[in-house]
Amino acid sequence: MKIILDKQQLHLTISRLAHQLLENHLNLNDVVFIGLQPRGIRVSNMVIENIRNLYPAEKVQYGLLDITFYRDDIRDELHVANKTEIPFSIEGKKVILIDDVLYTGRTIRAALDALQDFGRPQKVELCVLVDRRFNRELPIQPDYCGKAIDTVISQKVKVEWEREEVVLY
Repeated sequence: MKIILDKQQLHLTISRLAHQLLENHLNLNDVVFIGLQPRGIRVSNMVIENIRNLYPAEKVQYGLLDITFYRDDIRDELHVANKTEIPFSIEGKKVILIDDVLYTGRTIRAALDALQDFGRPQKVELCVLVDRRFNRELPIQPDYCGKAIDTVISQKVKVEWEREEVVLY
């Protein structure tokens, strides 16, 4: 076990991601943020909290997307759906997907499929806390990345929210 981000580094990284998002999107009127269920919710909540603290007068459109039934890589187990909450249109908007760890790219592919049910965005960007760079199965790359790491397939990266750290097993 190796700690990739300790508590202080985790909070700094999330703050940096929020700042990078705001640098590239000065006007939030045409931007929507969507956290991916289930594991991307904690990190997306923290990023959005940072953005709202930095721009308290701005209206931040934030939703949650469940991709359970859009996945193509988990077929033999019982699926328990999470909640999708997107109380706004994404038609013609810049959508920023937020997730915890980018690994094979299959979660993001499923999210892109699920998004189509809510409209056609102008652009979709990806913000992840950790990018496992060399294990991709699909040509998907993050636009915003907190920490890029090199791993082998046998290793696991887990965001331990109780201890507020990112660990490599």
